[in-house]
Amino acid sequence: MRVPRRKPRTAKIGVFGVGHYNYWPQFEGLLEEMHRKLDLFTKKVQAHDVHVTNFGMVDDAQGAFALLEKLETARLDLIFCDMVTYATSSTFGILIRNLDVPIVLVALQPLAALDYDKASTYMQLCNDDFCSVPEFTGVAIRMGKKPPPVILGMLEADPQADAEIRQWCEIAKVLHDLKGARIGHFGHVLESMLDMHSDPTAFTAAFGCHIVQTEPDDLLAQQRTVTDAEIQAKKTAILDMFDTPDPGSDPITEKLTDDDLHTAARAAVALDKFVDAKQLDGLAYYYEAEEGSEMRRLVTNLIVGNSLLTAAGFPMCGESDLKTCIAMLIMDRLDIGGSFAEFHPIDFKEGFVLVGHDGPHHINIADRRPVLRSLRKYHGKPGSGASVEFKIKEGPITMLSIGVTHEGKFKFILGQGESVAGPVPPTGNTNTRGFFKPDVRTFLKRWVQEGPTHHFALGVGHHAATIARIADALGIESVIIDERL
Repeated sequence: MRVPRRKPRTAKIGVFGVGHYNYWPQFEGLLEEMHRKLDLFTKKVQAHDVHVTNFGMVDDAQGAFALLEKLETARLDLIFCDMVTYATSSTFGILIRNLDVPIVLVALQPLAALDYDKASTYMQLCNDDFCSVPEFTGVAIRMGKKPPPVILGMLEADPQADAEIRQWCEIAKVLHDLKGARIGHFGHVLESMLDMHSDPTAFTAAFGCHIVQTEPDDLLAQQRTVTDAEIQAKKTAILDMFDTPDPGSDPITEKLTDDDLHTAARAAVALDKFVDAKQLDGLAYYYEAEEGSEMRRLVTNLIVGNSLLTAAGFPMCGESDLKTCIAMLIMDRLDIGGSFAEFHPIDFKEGFVLVGHDGPHHINIADRRPVLRSLRKYHGKPGSGASVEFKIKEGPITMLSIGVTHEGKFKFILGQGESVAGPVPPTGNTNTRGFFKPDVRTFLKRWVQEGPTHHFALGVGHHAATIARIADALGIESVIIDERL
């Protein structure tokens, strides 16, 4: 089963083509052919469930200045500059200078090779997509900007180029949802976790999001509006999603009790109402409250509800970890999961490390139906109740931790490995057997040297290069842990 998204993933992408105005009167039909190429590329982008605006062809400096205003007012997440033929860099210089939107150069020629026996200047111009790319990247550098990335290949029957187009559309979806995201926060960082603290203003500066400061009392007020019918409906949804097995070897676990299910369902309904009322896109929290109070029972029983929300595209982080909440949002918008995770014990016999946490979890990437267990105590924290347990799918995995440098800037630390089948401890927490290259010992030493937060977002597939491109688009430092010996 899969939890449906609360809202669809999308992005706003602009496309324009460049050419040289001198060519059009010289070669009849060439301009029309360039428009056909541009339209075909636009359709390729539209196939990835994004909103696309084709801004047409630009062939001189005046056209570039006119286009600039249109691009600035369109509030785009990404721009593709389609290099349909040679163009002077006057069609591009003012755009790369002024725009604060990632621009990707696209050089996709129609032919895999010229028909040299029949070649003509017209044929060359129709396939001159790469010719001015060095001019454009060089001008970007002269404008004080990084050279834009390039998609290079053929317009049709080129799986590698098509994959790169898709990758950039996925990146655009991440950038779209980071801008203006309302990430809720209540409570405080778990006492003494010095790596966890962060400045809410820094999130607005780096990601364009807003940290919404809320009160746990607002959540408690919502719980007091929850009806028996709503609780029953949520119980049904939970039992449809989770298995509830007998306890295993851990003495603090037991089969899910009716009382814990009721408490978790009521808290989950309250949580749904809370995030809707606050118009949130994510939430980081930690609060202990007074022992024996109604508040403590509520805030220590959010694991089931926050796992359901996380799987629905609403990242939630316990221990008030705002940085990892953003990391989880990035992974979710790439549609690769994004579970809250940290490193657990290492298996030196088989060469892996257990990767997991006590919640929340992106249950859409579970290898099978997730499990609910009742815990008599939450280790290291107050309270008791229902907890989520599963392993993520077998196969490649990616980790993203967002650290903070000595200068106070965010840094993306990325790693890739493999989730491999095998037993994990039945503790009511997630745990996945993570294998990393060149070996687990070397990988973990390299990981900690880069300054990660001890939490990270865990997703399926190998996507470190894509996330590094997101960091680059945001102007954030990133590093991918070296897998070589």
